[in-house]
Amino acid sequence: MSGIERPGAGEHHEYFTLYTSKVPDGDVLGTLSTQAGAVKTAFASFGSSGSLHRYAPGKWSVREILGHLCDTERLFVYRGLTFARGDTTDLPGMEEDAWVAGARFDDVPLPDLLAEFDHVRSATLALFRTFDAEVLSRRGTANGSAMTVRSVPWIIAGHVAHHLGVLEERYRS
Repeated sequence: MSGIERPGAGEHHEYFTLYTSKVPDGDVLGTLSTQAGAVKTAFASFGSSGSLHRYAPGKWSVREILGHLCDTERLFVYRGLTFARGDTTDLPGMEEDAWVAGARFDDVPLPDLLAEFDHVRSATLALFRTFDAEVLSRRGTANGSAMTVRSVPWIIAGHVAHHLGVLEERYRS
């Protein structure tokens, strides 16, 4: 299914507008699909040794950013799936720095992380293509805030766009 409308006010925590505002109007699943190629190009351009680069002490490496994108997409897709299936369990939040530290992404070869991102993104697209308008309008609560299933792909696309921007602004020197 395509044509997932942009989420309106009250469909996610207002913080996520930072991300959804970065997504162009139109077919969000098409954006997610083309974005996968942009991620591969951007991250692969650093090469194996360059992907360990941090722009400042205490900041994530390029590999850690890519791993974070995989983890965050999985988390949001889980939220979307949970709510799509009618489960109203209040889902926990995510402490992103702890997740990155615990993952040891710098020990994972860059090609493996790129392949992982492709697999995660393919699974995201396959799932959201099955949701109809009624499913997309379902709501749940994550980290204490209500959100709709429809908001998830928009948040994911915007989150990746945000980090691609950070990669260009701070990691290219």
